Amino acid sequence: MLEQALWIGCKEDMGDVCPQFCRKFQVEREVKAAQLEITAVGVYEACLNGKRVGEFILAPGCTAYKERLQCQTYQLEGVRMGENILTVTVGKGWHRGRISEKDTEVNGMPCALIAQLTLEYVDGSRETIVTDESWSVGESPIRFSDIYDGEVYDAGFSGGEWEPVKIEALSRDRLIAQEGEEIREQERIRPVRLFTSPKGERIVDFGQNFAGYLELSVNAPAGTRIVISHGEILDSQGNFYTENYRTAKAVLTYICKEGQQTYKPHFTFFGFRYIRLDEFPMEVDLDCFRGIAIYSSMERTGHIQCSHAGLNRFFENVLWSQRANFIDIPTDCPQRDERMGWLGDAQVFAKTACYNYDSEKFFEKWLRDVRCEQLENGAVPDIVPNFWKTPKASTAWGDAITVIPWQIYQMYGNTRVLEENFEAMKRWVDYITKDSLEPYLWTSGQGAKKLWEKHYGDWLALDAPYGSYRGATDPDFIASAFYAHSTLLLVKAGKVLGKDVSSYETLYENIVKTFRERFGEYSTQTQHVLALQFHLTQDRQKTADALAQMIRENKNRLKTGFVGTPYLLYALSENGYVQSAYDLLLQEEYPSWLYEVNHGATTIWEHWDGIRDDGVLWSSDMNSYNHYAYGSVMDWVYTVAAGIRTDEDAPGFERAVIAPMPDRRLKWLEVSVKTRHGEICSKWVCEEEKIRYEITTPVPAAIIIEGKEYQVEPGSYIF
Repeated sequence: MLEQALWIGCKEDMGDVCPQFCRKFQVEREVKAAQLEITAVGVYEACLNGKRVGEFILAPGCTAYKERLQCQTYQLEGVRMGENILTVTVGKGWHRGRISEKDTEVNGMPCALIAQLTLEYVDGSRETIVTDESWSVGESPIRFSDIYDGEVYDAGFSGGEWEPVKIEALSRDRLIAQEGEEIREQERIRPVRLFTSPKGERIVDFGQNFAGYLELSVNAPAGTRIVISHGEILDSQGNFYTENYRTAKAVLTYICKEGQQTYKPHFTFFGFRYIRLDEFPMEVDLDCFRGIAIYSSMERTGHIQCSHAGLNRFFENVLWSQRANFIDIPTDCPQRDERMGWLGDAQVFAKTACYNYDSEKFFEKWLRDVRCEQLENGAVPDIVPNFWKTPKASTAWGDAITVIPWQIYQMYGNTRVLEENFEAMKRWVDYITKDSLEPYLWTSGQGAKKLWEKHYGDWLALDAPYGSYRGATDPDFIASAFYAHSTLLLVKAGKVLGKDVSSYETLYENIVKTFRERFGEYSTQTQHVLALQFHLTQDRQKTADALAQMIRENKNRLKTGFVGTPYLLYALSENGYVQSAYDLLLQEEYPSWLYEVNHGATTIWEHWDGIRDDGVLWSSDMNSYNHYAYGSVMDWVYTVAAGIRTDEDAPGFERAVIAPMPDRRLKWLEVSVKTRHGEICSKWVCEEEKIRYEITTPVPAAIIIEGKEYQVEPGSYIF
């Protein structure tokens, strides 16, 4: 790949300035086709004769850079007779920005570009232009750009001297073809109001929290300085608030040229709903501003609508949080000085993600990065790419390597994802086996001085003292439960692939037996949930009864965190407590999904009480208002409330099971899921004396209505 091209860089480090590389070339014959292959150490934007090449924002994307750097291929238009100019500006991005500064091996690589332009002429001849000593480099108008901190752009910068490039001694071995979905500009968002805060701040509200950036259009004198800060929420007094961004500055500075002009950032993005006009020395017109959402370009596949306005808003919030956190990798949040590919968040949300959007390609690419970051002993780090260089491996986080491949296989019928990940799945299970202090459990692993330093527990659960992060559920219990779950998924994957997994079947049986002997009593909601969902309890009905009783005694409110919440409604509905599951879904008091909707949320919060009734905010240390993990409950609406799920023995919706479970507190629910075989629709309407069901299936299906099963062929049905 790019065999003839050389890595080129700058002879002298330009510091914060983004360098621009340039190659002029003459065309004297008619061009039939032109193709550009390109990548960079950092992020790049290429232009041919002043026009941007492609729509990929923040190319080449985010990967485990030590082993994998994606290359893009563009079919070019706009090559003209005579002189042409190809320019490529390179920013720091993930590779060299503050986000990866703890990984000195990655972050310490020099700014570099490699590219090859192939011109095919009408007469059949070809010409190839590659990065080499013939290129030049100079400063660009982008005087500073960082993913965390924002961008400084001087539109009046006329350019300095062009200098010869430096040939960089970098390997091509890590270059790979583009694998993931391209990050692209998506929705354009108009601001809804301009107001002045009690502190006198001029604030523009876009009405929606999202990830992306601002497009600014102004008419101004040359040298006019515009400075804009970004924020997710207002504080309890209605002032601009950015403390939860921690050290991320999230500021745009634009220095105007003369006259009418339009600007948007090149190499950064923000998570925000509000902007503060720190410096804006002109009359403010809302038409000056547009928000542009960016995210990986996935196809929307799932739609949910119902009679409850609050739930509809919640479903929209889940979608917005997925979009904001699917910017090439599945991140925890898009705003603060983090934005890491946390495996725990991705693991709990993967099922919902695949119903909402076609996430197959997105996850397959990221799983390849996960495998690259897996340690020699089989441990899977908590974040991928592992920019924090953490050797830590936690239960429910590392288990993403078993859970997500199985989920992708179930949703898309793709055995390739199991084939690619099977050895990594096995190594993870083997790691747990060796790491535990007790046979057939995962307890107090060898890599931690204290168990709390190793596992995250039931992250952000509410059954521990206020301000605690890990919840009250015994981490030994959680780790051992997920040990069983991952081992079972490994066995299932092995059987699909025709592998001998008999030793792991025996291991699984021993884990379950030992778990039951060790953990006979359950005290938290999450313990009951995991025991039910992972088939670890010896008495399902007793455990389900106890869980339902705990919910009732807590006034139909949950206490679960990141680990228990994704399975909570399933644990109830699959064991005779459908109404209790709806009690939680429809709960409006704290803590609940609708609580944050009623407090003005337009995305999913990290904490159940991110904003309390009295207006007090959770600690600024870790308080994201765009964090999709708790949105994982949306898959319960797809698979239980609407009842749309694939037959495990015929994955990818080759055959479907459609078993809706309505609740009369909703007058109607309508859900559709676009599968590889067509769109499945499930609708129910609560009429006076009966419930009417309307189901359309493009595949053979088992339709289960109020306990009665119908085996049907593709078609539309009313019950």
